[in-house]
Amino acid sequence: MPRRPRTGKRHVLRWVATGVVVILAAGTLTAYLKYRAVYDSITRIAVPSTELGQRPQQYSTASENILVYGDDSRKGLDAHQQYILHTGNVSGDNTDTIMVIHLSPGRHEVTVMSIPRDTMVPQYQCDSSPGYAGQQASPTSYVMINSLLQAGGPVCLWKTVEQQTGIFIDHFIGIGMLGFVKVVNDLGGVDVCVPFKVNDQVSGLDLPAGMDHINGVQALAFWRTREDIGTGSDLQRIERDQFMSAQVVKGVLSSGLLSNPFRLLSVVTDAAASMTTDSGMTVSDLMDIANSLRHLSSKNVQFVTAPNRSWPPDPARVQFAQPQAGVVFSAIAHDMTVPKVSTPTGSAGGAQLLTTSPSKVKVQVLNGSGVQGIASQAAAGLTSRGFDVTGTGDAGSFAYTKSVIEYSSAADMAEVNTLKQVLTNVTDLQVASLKPGTLELILGSDFTGLASIAQSPPTATAQPSASAAQSASAAQSASAAQSASAAQSASAAQSASAAQSASAAQSASAAQPASAAQPASAAQSASAGASGTSANPSASASGIASLAQSNGGITAAASCASDSSAFAGPLSP
Repeated sequence: MPRRPRTGKRHVLRWVATGVVVILAAGTLTAYLKYRAVYDSITRIAVPSTELGQRPQQYSTASENILVYGDDSRKGLDAHQQYILHTGNVSGDNTDTIMVIHLSPGRHEVTVMSIPRDTMVPQYQCDSSPGYAGQQASPTSYVMINSLLQAGGPVCLWKTVEQQTGIFIDHFIGIGMLGFVKVVNDLGGVDVCVPFKVNDQVSGLDLPAGMDHINGVQALAFWRTREDIGTGSDLQRIERDQFMSAQVVKGVLSSGLLSNPFRLLSVVTDAAASMTTDSGMTVSDLMDIANSLRHLSSKNVQFVTAPNRSWPPDPARVQFAQPQAGVVFSAIAHDMTVPKVSTPTGSAGGAQLLTTSPSKVKVQVLNGSGVQGIASQAAAGLTSRGFDVTGTGDAGSFAYTKSVIEYSSAADMAEVNTLKQVLTNVTDLQVASLKPGTLELILGSDFTGLASIAQSPPTATAQPSASAAQSASAAQSASAAQSASAAQSASAAQSASAAQSASAAQSASAAQPASAAQPASAAQSASAGASGTSANPSASASGIASLAQSNGGITAAASCASDSSAFAGPLSP
């Protein structure tokens, strides 16, 4: 029986189906090639964990901390671009902008903490690598944090930020000046406000007074302007940049960019050639992070500056101010929101202490006096009060007179403050070689027992962010005699260190930041001294606003017209 001829309809359908397959295959291949092109154009650096030293404890695996820095290198800029961007051909590879971006679990809140470029930090060991000479550890030497990129590359900056803050960093992103310009242009520009006409010859910023909508070139000039406005300080520049960042966030959230993968890929594509990341971060990771933030509210994005104070050897430089910086660092490390962090003004009042539940405090009790049974006695008392005693033993020396709490990093300050509340005549000492999350209590010869439980002015208890899995207990009542323990003077810390064994003193000198033993009542910088409005917020959003305000920061909901204080100073009209 002869076959029936194919009908025209079936023939057309077959060709249509074939065409669809070809188009889909071509689209998939194009998308893959586009992805590979973007992926390959990003500079990716392997970060061996061995090069980061003893890392902080990762308290929240559902949150994410990303180190972001702006690279002021002129490498890759031709003469015309250097002219347009007003960068000149200055050599060097410094970081004028350093931020830690904390993404809460569920991505309902974001904290952006700026670290001033003039911050002095200990000189840690940083290995050499292609293009970087590295640096040798020098416990008594301090360097500006913005010089670390040139000395040891992004890994050196990562290591130092972790060691100084106690915040576990998951990834880093570096962005060059040209990439910054392209991203702002892709976003359609940004609104900024200036209270007077600005014409800065150094940065090239030229704006009339009032609100201005600026493109990427002028946004870069705005970001870099420092010397000839206000006080000429980097701290004030950070304030202005935070206001501009707030407008960028509002523009991104209102434009729907985070819900549009094609526009997102376009932005990443333009930035890729000027971007450096760790090898563990992929283009997909960047897209996923952006997509996860699409339901974020601008009022839940806060910008703060790490609390700081003048560095005594050179007032033009700064150091982290304690205990205020420790409170902020610990809150970020633990994915907590905290209440107001204010500057102590004297014996009455002062900065509120971040505390936690005794059950969350792991402590090893050591006999530092030689008095028989003293460690077991203290351990039993601490256990009865809910502390997690991990063991007892003898310290390396029996020469201690005053008791000492040793801790690994600023992220342990909540635990340190909680333990202090049940002790008298005790000081604290940072020893980076200790295991993160576990304290060592070394009992001196003047220890006679735990402090009696008495009512005292309430201390500030960290509250978990709305989506965090942690649960925060109410602060324990404390001995009134201990309320000023976090603000003890440098002389108190010195007297403690003088009584310790040589080995303990050596480990402390190698790890303790310059500001750790400074009097907490010393004058803080403007970024750390602003007062907040919420004393002990229970809601995450109010906690964010309080932390931002109390550290001279803002939320992304802030109006750009409220930035006039960031321009005030003798260099302004």
